[in-house]
Amino acid sequence: MRVAVIQQQNTADLDANLARSMDKIREAVAQGAQLVMLQELHRSLYFCQSEDTAMFDLAETVPGPSTDALGALARELQVVIVASLFEKRATGLYHNTAVVLESDGHLAGLYRKMHIPDDPGFYEKFYFTPGDATFNAGHSGFTPIRTSVGKLGLLVCWDQWYPEAARLMALAGADLLLYPTAIGWDRSDDPEEQNRQLDAWITVQRAHAVANGLPVLVANRTGFEPGPDGNGGIDFWGNSFVCGPQGEYLARADRDQEQTLVVDLDMARSEEVRRIWPYLRDRRVDAYQDLTKRYRD
Repeated sequence: MRVAVIQQQNTADLDANLARSMDKIREAVAQGAQLVMLQELHRSLYFCQSEDTAMFDLAETVPGPSTDALGALARELQVVIVASLFEKRATGLYHNTAVVLESDGHLAGLYRKMHIPDDPGFYEKFYFTPGDATFNAGHSGFTPIRTSVGKLGLLVCWDQWYPEAARLMALAGADLLLYPTAIGWDRSDDPEEQNRQLDAWITVQRAHAVANGLPVLVANRTGFEPGPDGNGGIDFWGNSFVCGPQGEYLARADRDQEQTLVVDLDMARSEEVRRIWPYLRDRRVDAYQDLTKRYRD
C-alpha cells in the first residue's frame, strides 16, 4: 500500500491552510498514495499555547464543513484521508478529534484524543474533553477504524507517549498505527535538551512499531508559531516519519520545511515479523493486573 504523510506550516488563515492541505493531498495521490494523513489540528495555528475562550470559535461539528470538503476530495480522488479537527460535540463539550474519510467520501469513523496534556505552551485540558469511544464501532476506548485499505489504529499526539494505547490498538486488530501530531521546542531550551526531546519522541514511536509488529505513520507540523502575547512560542520540529514493523525508517522529513512523504508499505511484512518475534504469544496477561492502577504503592 502506498501511503503519504503531510508535514505543513500553518498560518492564521484557516481557509488557506485547508486549501494548501487539499493541494498537498492531490499531489500525494498523483504519486499513487492510497492513504493520506494530515497533521494534528491542521486547519489552524496551534491555539493551545494559551487559555482563551475566544478560541472555541474555531471548533466545528463532525460531520461539518471540513469533513464535507475532505469527504468530497476523498471521493473525487478515491483516496482514504485521515484529518485532525477541533470538534464541537455540544455546547461546552469539545474534543481533539481525528477523522477518517473513506475513498467513497463517507465518514468511516473518528477517534477522540484520549490523553490530554496540560503543560506550558500546551494547555489542552482547557479546550478538550478526553475521548470516550470510537465513532463507528460503539466500543469504549481504543478501537481501529475499518477502511478499504485496512484497520487504522488512529491515535493523536500525546497518545504517542503511551505504550498502552498502541498495544490496545494492536490487540484490537490494527494493521498500522497513525499519529497526527503537533509538537515542538521551547526556544529557551538549550540544543542538547532539544535533541534529547526529539530523540525521545522518535524512539518511543519506533518502539511502538517494534513492540507490536506494525508500521507507524507520524505527521507533525513544522515552522515557528509565536505565543499569543508575541513572546515565547513553539518551534515545531517537523521530523514526520514512516517506519516499518521492526522500527526501521522508511522515510523521514526534515525539521524546518514543508514536506510530503510518499512511502510503499509491505502490508505482509507484519505477518513475517510477528512469526519470528511473537510478542503477543508470550504476553503474561495473568500478571498484568496492576497496569489498571494509577501507581503501585
